[in-house]
Amino acid sequence: MSVRGRVLVARLDDAGDVLLAGPAVRAVAAHAREVTMLAGPNGRAAAELLPGVDRVVVWRAPWIAHPAPPVSAAAVADLVAELAGIDEAVILTSFHQSALPLALLLRLAGVGRIAAISNDYPGSLLDVRHVVDEDVDVPEPERMLALAVAAGFEPPPGDDGALAVRRPLPDVARFGLAGRPYVVVHPGASAPARTWPAERHRQAVRELAEDGHRVVVTGTERELTAFVAGEAGLDLGGRTTLGELAAVVAGAGVLVSGNTGPAHLAAAVGTPVVSLFAPVVPAARWAPYRVPAVLLGDQDAPCRGSRARLCPVPGHPCLAQVTSEQVVKAVRELMQ
Repeated sequence: MSVRGRVLVARLDDAGDVLLAGPAVRAVAAHAREVTMLAGPNGRAAAELLPGVDRVVVWRAPWIAHPAPPVSAAAVADLVAELAGIDEAVILTSFHQSALPLALLLRLAGVGRIAAISNDYPGSLLDVRHVVDEDVDVPEPERMLALAVAAGFEPPPGDDGALAVRRPLPDVARFGLAGRPYVVVHPGASAPARTWPAERHRQAVRELAEDGHRVVVTGTERELTAFVAGEAGLDLGGRTTLGELAAVVAGAGVLVSGNTGPAHLAAAVGTPVVSLFAPVVPAARWAPYRVPAVLLGDQDAPCRGSRARLCPVPGHPCLAQVTSEQVVKAVRELMQ
């Protein structure tokens, strides 16, 4: 297998999106002398967990980050200087993002070969322009891997294309989770439109405990996790790094989560998922990848395909109609 030079892989949004880029990153790493991952601030910890990544550079892109920072000549100059010496780049994006602003900055940094998906005319910004039919919903890991292959980075022999994280995972013995099985409930999400109501989460934790499950509640929003855990769950809110969260989820029988990073983390460690999935983005693209999963939520709700961060429909019907009883039943199914 021929060895190419220093290759940049970019995925500039959130942790879950970076985790979904894992198969593409491994394909690049199989051929590159060094892989630099360019990530946004919210994706840094996930990039550090990916097998094949040698170095992580963090940059807050004004056309992707939310809230969007102002365009700064100084910030652009710093990025261009940081990426000097990169030979090739593979820009990974979702169907609603443009790769061309970053391609322009990479040209300024002297990157000689750039690959990206682009249905817009790229001029001299791209050397490998991979065009896809965006009306066809393809799982994000497969969409990104297809770009890597188009750029000449075939997956290494024996790589099955599943999500993965670096092993071994951190020791989480201090949380006292050894012993009988447990269920992880992760109530938060970066976009409010993707969240199940907190009261429903709390009720589900209580009913899961009544059904005989030990329940662990995770997340970064400590007030939310404390409320959801109540007296029935173990609250780990704000107490784990992303690597430690991966270890906690890996030890669980099931994860209960919305469409957010930990659902993809569960897929990367092989844990089944009860997915509380708001259809603001297609489940065919972003549902938990290649793990047993039960998808809950009205996928034909009026918010379907809106990409909304805040629910555009009064009452949040796509998820508000999901009951705690449905969650408990789904957990039972996945733990059989």
